[in-house]
Amino acid sequence: MKVIKVNNVNDAFYRGLDLFGTEINYRRQESRNGPTLEANEPVTTVYHRPWQRVLFDKRRDANPFFHLFESIWMMAGRRDLKTLTPFNAGMKNFSDDMENLNGAYGHRWINYWHDQIDTALIMLLKDPNSRRVVLQMWDPVHDLDSPSKDIPCNTNIYFKIRENKLEMTVCNRSNDMIWGAYGANAVHMSILQEYMASALDVEIGDYRQVSDSFHVYENELWKKLFPTDYGFTLFGSYPNTIPVVTKPRLFINECKFFMNELESFDWKGSVEASEHFNKVYANNFFDDVIYPMLLAFIAHKKERNYVKAESYLEQIKAEDWQIACRNWILKRRTNYEGKNG
Repeated sequence: MKVIKVNNVNDAFYRGLDLFGTEINYRRQESRNGPTLEANEPVTTVYHRPWQRVLFDKRRDANPFFHLFESIWMMAGRRDLKTLTPFNAGMKNFSDDMENLNGAYGHRWINYWHDQIDTALIMLLKDPNSRRVVLQMWDPVHDLDSPSKDIPCNTNIYFKIRENKLEMTVCNRSNDMIWGAYGANAVHMSILQEYMASALDVEIGDYRQVSDSFHVYENELWKKLFPTDYGFTLFGSYPNTIPVVTKPRLFINECKFFMNELESFDWKGSVEASEHFNKVYANNFFDDVIYPMLLAFIAHKKERNYVKAESYLEQIKAEDWQIACRNWILKRRTNYEGKNG
């Protein structure tokens, strides 16, 4: 078992690149989606500061809008494509019916069997020393040998409280380092952990991601990242953050309300986005981060109005999300203006 201990996802990303920079650490392995480099043994990543969840590497060019909005989509218990594809059209490639995702984590947490999150909170409030709190995402009846395009990669999650901190261990059967482990997963799972810790009124402890098949795809993105001598580079000073969850009793319902508003938004219509999205939330993160991010994305996606997009980016109060969103928008603006003048 290889263990990578880091403060945040940026440190993990560079340590992962170092891992695949040495041939003795991996094998070449074919997969359904093409050739991979697969670590010779399972890899456990330990995040000591999981709230530092935003990846900044410009070559990786991670989409912060998709990562955050998919996280809210999960916390709302959704499984529909309609509210995801504006941020990542490629999600439709994982749908069996072009409407829903079979293995959507949030749906399985909240709606698939019963509300596992609520039950987990009740268990830990009743017995903070419990070792029985497990969130399940893998369904052996419907997932084992299933033809579905979307089978859960993250299979189950363990929670326990130790020294007044909520520790979380996520088990993953197949983890692509670039897109999954050190991209979307670091955001999704840490927000779930933050919500649980806030609802339990304890601190956020370590987040451990156990990846059985830890791999990268030998594609064009990988060629951009290598060959490079990273030499165990560490990220350095992480920008300022603000809490995602401040009113845990209302957070899940506010995620659901936000996703309902997003579902009703007409991406091709004439209604101003700022007029459509105008509710004030109890959890300040919606007004201080999520809404200005959304309005900046709409100004880019729907209008190609980058002056307006920048005005919304300025309103994002979390420095980490603001930096990542500005870098991502700037690259699209540069490409668009290069093609269109």
